[in-house]
Amino acid sequence: METMDREATQTAPAGPACEASDLDAADAVVVARGITRDYGEGDAAVHALRGVDVDMVRGRLTAIMGPSGSGKSTLMHILAGLDEPTAGTVEVDGIEITSLKERELTQLRRDKIGFIFQTLNLLPTLTAQENIELPMTIAGRKGDGQWVGQLIDTVGLADRLDHKPAELSGGQQQRVAVARALVGRPAVLFADEPTGNLDSKTGDQVLDLLRRSVDDFGQTIVMVTHDAHAASIADRLLFLHDGRIVYDCGRMARDEIFEVIKSLEDRR
Repeated sequence: METMDREATQTAPAGPACEASDLDAADAVVVARGITRDYGEGDAAVHALRGVDVDMVRGRLTAIMGPSGSGKSTLMHILAGLDEPTAGTVEVDGIEITSLKERELTQLRRDKIGFIFQTLNLLPTLTAQENIELPMTIAGRKGDGQWVGQLIDTVGLADRLDHKPAELSGGQQQRVAVARALVGRPAVLFADEPTGNLDSKTGDQVLDLLRRSVDDFGQTIVMVTHDAHAASIADRLLFLHDGRIVYDCGRMARDEIFEVIKSLEDRR
């Protein structure tokens, strides 16, 4: 399967060095074809996405980057079923989601998708453990005790489980959010600026946790970030410009990522 839309491939400049991603898309958890997203009409219309084709490979971490207004958050929201495309289709774990009714879509998001947002959305009246197990509670399912215990050990919160969010540091709250996103073993986890509100030390701890969830648990992660350091942990980087994927790269160092982003900003 192609991982870049044809028009983007034809118009992307030769500029920065970017080794093409060599990931096999045959086992894609998310498959998007012809995704466009328009806001408004006529002369006032904004074309946030312009015919994007992309596959998100199972068991890999993909970072989506681009200048402000490039369409990266819009793309993530559509892939996660939080927004509807103007045109195009999205499949998540073999299920075509763009034609689902709201109730079916809600169930799919609950069963197949995990979320980590910059605003953590932890419930202040629940303990860390209750927040972690909340998706299973809402679904009316009993969690796998062994898996929950493994997650808690992995995120390093065994001694903080009875504490409520206000009693936890920012980094501990983010680790609760990561564990909550993973507890249902989602087909894909979407992370929106997961280190945006954290200091560098705490941010590194969260990035290490995300990387380990891919390497140790085989988790599939799609992360939107503006942070070149955060993106440097990814197996693959997608760079957007003007609603199109213009670079599809394998692993890159932070300085290389800075170079690509700068080249895209210079094109504005």
